[in-house]
Amino acid sequence: MKDDRYPWMLIGLLWMASFLNAADRSILTAIMPTLREEFHISDIQLGLVNSVFFWVYAVSAFLFGRVGDSVRRRNVIIYGLAFWSVATGLMPLASGFAVLLAMRTLVAVGESTYYPTATALISGWHKPTMRSRALSIHQTAVFVGSGLGGWVAGLLGQTYGWKAPFLIFAALGLVVVVIFTKTLRDAPGEEERVRTVKTVEPLGVIFKSPAALVLCAVFFLATGASSAVLVWSNTFAHDVLKLDLADSALVGPVMINIAGLSSVLAGGYLADRFAQKSPTGRFTVLTIGLSLAAAFLMIFPLATSAVAVGLLLFCTSFGKGLFDGCIYAAMHDVVPPEARATAVGLMTMLGFIGAGISSVVLPIASERLGGMAAGFALLAVLYMLAVVLLLASRGLARRAVLANV
Repeated sequence: MKDDRYPWMLIGLLWMASFLNAADRSILTAIMPTLREEFHISDIQLGLVNSVFFWVYAVSAFLFGRVGDSVRRRNVIIYGLAFWSVATGLMPLASGFAVLLAMRTLVAVGESTYYPTATALISGWHKPTMRSRALSIHQTAVFVGSGLGGWVAGLLGQTYGWKAPFLIFAALGLVVVVIFTKTLRDAPGEEERVRTVKTVEPLGVIFKSPAALVLCAVFFLATGASSAVLVWSNTFAHDVLKLDLADSALVGPVMINIAGLSSVLAGGYLADRFAQKSPTGRFTVLTIGLSLAAAFLMIFPLATSAVAVGLLLFCTSFGKGLFDGCIYAAMHDVVPPEARATAVGLMTMLGFIGAGISSVVLPIASERLGGMAAGFALLAVLYMLAVVLLLASRGLARRAVLANV
């Protein structure tokens, strides 16, 4: 296939892997009420399972991001997909809280191999003028995987038992592995990039870029807020609104991910357009997105019906989707190609540490605040802090983008 067609074929290929990455991660969230009864565990223990996943994912993403800058990125993606698919298929072996925790850790290690390397591979194939759009199209798979995957997992779990979705999604992952071995290719200049990394330490490059470190801090805050909402929205709908597993997924994860899917492409498009007019154009879209996310999450306690809850989850997630549509392109603007996987790995590590903290703190805070709705509203503070950081660092961002052109 000609190289001028392959960059967009690559987006289609990686879209499948990104879908499974998000879907496999969402299975546990979709069936948490069932697991709570099956293993007789508390909400705080369930929060800990999710938090340990995020923390293991966080550290592993950083390590594998560094690997992704040192070796062929194609191989990192293929081997990682095979590992997390097998780990997902082993989840039904869990017989209690401890084993569930251990199995979830394996899935986290496998899934962490993907995003830092995949986003760097996409940027290697796409020119800067189209980079946000290419990455945002790839990013839609996260929302489809989390939303549709979460709903399908809830439906399968409710109909065939909690083990069924793990086995089915694991099998799909292994099919995609076979496809990738035939079709996935490294970006042009791969050998030169690997040679450069042997003489220039990517982590040193990142720490010399204040703008890159600001984006890491912003990602920490934004991912902490959005992940806690996603993890607990299904259980909130089930416990407070008294919906079954499938309907809870529709109000929570599905609504969240429909919003993200509808806005992430807009975020990518706007970011590319704004970036053509200003070096900080992508940073402007990041700021707008998180401002919207904070505004709608702040009024969550006012929602008392399934329709109102679903609407607010849609609106806050729409804003977060604008952010998601350009965050990786923004990071790639301020670091050179040989450090991009490491940069996204570091950013992901901090983001998932934040997600792990917020996922276990939210149920604790909710008990003291009088309900999870108030806990959701409190998460808006994280979004607002991220907005302040973005506004305060525009000068740093401008200098970094111009230096990296």
